[in-house]
Amino acid sequence: MRIRIVDAFTDRPFSGNPAGVLLLPDADAFPDDTWLQDVALEVNHAETAFAHPLPGGAGPDWALRWFTPATEVAMCGHATLATAHVLHTTGVHTGPVRFATRSGVLVATPAADGSVTLDFPTAPLTPADPPRGLAEALGAEPLTVLDTGPDIGDLLVEVADEKTVHGLRPDLRPLAAHSERGVIATARAEDPARGYDFVSRCFFPNVGIDEDPVTGSAHTALAPFWSERLGRPALTGLQASPRSGRVRTELRGDRTLLTGTAVTVIEGDLLA
Repeated sequence: MRIRIVDAFTDRPFSGNPAGVLLLPDADAFPDDTWLQDVALEVNHAETAFAHPLPGGAGPDWALRWFTPATEVAMCGHATLATAHVLHTTGVHTGPVRFATRSGVLVATPAADGSVTLDFPTAPLTPADPPRGLAEALGAEPLTVLDTGPDIGDLLVEVADEKTVHGLRPDLRPLAAHSERGVIATARAEDPARGYDFVSRCFFPNVGIDEDPVTGSAHTALAPFWSERLGRPALTGLQASPRSGRVRTELRGDRTLLTGTAVTVIEGDLLA
């Protein structure tokens, strides 16, 4: 089987968020979960996506699952974008692709400019009291704290400004105690003329990811939060990790559109 490493939410190699992508030939079922987890650990990126074709008809086109090096996750934006990129650039699938996932049917639509738009469920945001010790673990005082619901499993934490987001150096062990997956730290952009409206960083120690480079699923929570604050449904977010990347978001009620590009950087044969 061919395996690929794809940098997602970027238009150049060695930036954005890398994902492993493995297209499986069997249209009936996924391989054993232990094997899927072993492959994801070997790839050792934030997520590895596994997809197999589904029988033709009116339903989804491909079944899709995502694994970190430590566990399976319920939703992953960048690995979905990476999978759609592989399907379209290799000619395996043309036009919109419908993925059957643990988070329902997710649609990825390619555009003529090479970008892909993902149609994801909008995260339900619930105000929360800052947990005791959160400020010390994160390294910044929370202005606003929201729970992002079961599919995302994060705390969304607004901090004072963009400079604070860039400067975060969290203590990951105590940070892990405050949510199922991790913490999304965010602030309004200092200068929207730079081409983005808000910044974020994502720390996910509970799934084996100290800092995720660019997180599509987090933007299903960031989009409704910042759209309400800024009064616009369409925004651009900068995820300010060392690799960095941008996600264009458009809030459509209970759905959020996430748009980005991707680049295949490695392709080879999986022998195990």
